[in-house]
Amino acid sequence: MNLTEDKITTYAEMISSPEGRVLSRLRRETHLKAMNPIMLTGHIQGSLLRMLTSMIKPRLVLEIGTYTGYSAICMAQGLNENGKIITIEINPELENICRKYFAESEMNDKINLIIGDALTVIPTLEQKFDMVYIDCDKSDYLNVYNLAMEKLNSGGYIFADNVLWHGKIFASDDKNNKGTKAIKLFNRYIKNDVRVQNLLLPMRDGLMLIQKL
Repeated sequence: MNLTEDKITTYAEMISSPEGRVLSRLRRETHLKAMNPIMLTGHIQGSLLRMLTSMIKPRLVLEIGTYTGYSAICMAQGLNENGKIITIEINPELENICRKYFAESEMNDKINLIIGDALTVIPTLEQKFDMVYIDCDKSDYLNVYNLAMEKLNSGGYIFADNVLWHGKIFASDDKNNKGTKAIKLFNRYIKNDVRVQNLLLPMRDGLMLIQKL
């Protein structure tokens, strides 16, 4: 039987716990109003992030790349009562939609949104984190990863999205594609980083699970 990725995703969404009204509305508004809605985390990966958060029980989460706030809400929903998220978004035009849906999801008290460049914001953070989610400019992945590692508690987790990069990592000619070169470099770096153990999960566009030893 030849199962396409779309069929598998549709079936997975149908069988999994429902997305929820607020996240559904956020997804629709993102597709209507935001640039590059393909960047949205979506139902299945959002549900995975919620479940991972619920299992890990982090006291403090750092998200690098908020976009319209879907993933931040999912992770916030998985937090314990005292858990918090700091999420950094470089595009100020997305702030209003983020804050709107943080409020509608009743997660305002768990999410601290910072508008700015993560490369300059992360070094100013005094907190130590138990979990980090990276989904920002691919050219910045390696730099933000190393900055995040300095702020990550031993035994903590980093999750990095888009590490399959729409299959472009398999292309032999990537001279003119900074994103592809950056993701290839990032994946090789993680593979050889003696500070961590890692697993590349081949769902959607690839999710790298990394644990600091």
